[in-house]
Amino acid sequence: MLATVESGPARLPAEDALPQAVLGGPERLSKQSRAAIQELVGARPRRFLIELVANWFIIAALVALGVYADNWIVTTCCVLLIGTRQMVFGLLLHEQVHRLGLRAKYGDWFVNVFAVFPLVVTTVEDYAAVHLAHHKYFMTDADPDFLRKSGHNWTFPASLRTIATIMLRDVTGLNTIALIRGKTAPPNSTEFRRQLPTPRWLRLAFFVVVLSTVSVLHVWPAFLIYWVLPLLTVTQLFVRWIAVIEHKYGVRDATVHEVTPIIQLRWWQKILLPDLNFAMHVYHHLHPGVSFSHLPKVHAIYQAEGLVDEAAVFKGQGSYIRWLVKRGQ
Repeated sequence: MLATVESGPARLPAEDALPQAVLGGPERLSKQSRAAIQELVGARPRRFLIELVANWFIIAALVALGVYADNWIVTTCCVLLIGTRQMVFGLLLHEQVHRLGLRAKYGDWFVNVFAVFPLVVTTVEDYAAVHLAHHKYFMTDADPDFLRKSGHNWTFPASLRTIATIMLRDVTGLNTIALIRGKTAPPNSTEFRRQLPTPRWLRLAFFVVVLSTVSVLHVWPAFLIYWVLPLLTVTQLFVRWIAVIEHKYGVRDATVHEVTPIIQLRWWQKILLPDLNFAMHVYHHLHPGVSFSHLPKVHAIYQAEGLVDEAAVFKGQGSYIRWLVKRGQ
């Protein structure tokens, strides 16, 4: 019989339990460390805007390269890389939901237009209703993410065949509808309502302007290949990956320490698959008022306090992928 570990009322085989990298929360920090983290709390609009503008610049450069080269190998590489950059917009959406991006009166409107509407599937307001409930009701039946991500497609470690099947469904767009439902606010969800929600006419106007511009400039082929194609295919795969490094789902009433990995990305992984420090997601839950740009500093503070088990920290994304794949199957 396999040994088991407790995680609330759920029980996991020891071989399936996620190594616990962070050994405590803010209550175990010294007064000085808590004060240091408090200094990091708050929106970081300048860094947010730099990431937003840089992301659009990189996408534009990739589209230009693909069109200029007119080569299927270059086009394929550009589509893959644009998919990673579309994912970055999703990560900036996450940042704005926590009011860590733009705090101005119309900040949500701006982020919707320049980062969220292009992704089609949701809005800042809808995703706030889902994601903030996930924080408040973590791994319970009131957590929308726990409910949606419990099941065969979210149970890891898993066999290589199972993972390959999930990836195939993502990259072929078969899981797109499920993604849209997962980012959309449940009916009558008012607990996390924004004070100044983006009007519906702005979203409609955005799509009218975009489609009209594409038609007037006669760039439908480029638009379909370099925006719609990655959005429906490879971006779904990258969004899945971000969700998988976020938490180990399906463990009812688990603590954030038990089901949230820490992954230290290699330098080239930060370039090819930027995650805005999402691989340090445990600190985001422990200190949700800290911007993504400061999570490495929080990690360093926990290390200095002796609250990080370095042996449980995954060294690179490949290390975590090897853990996800159940051996011997």
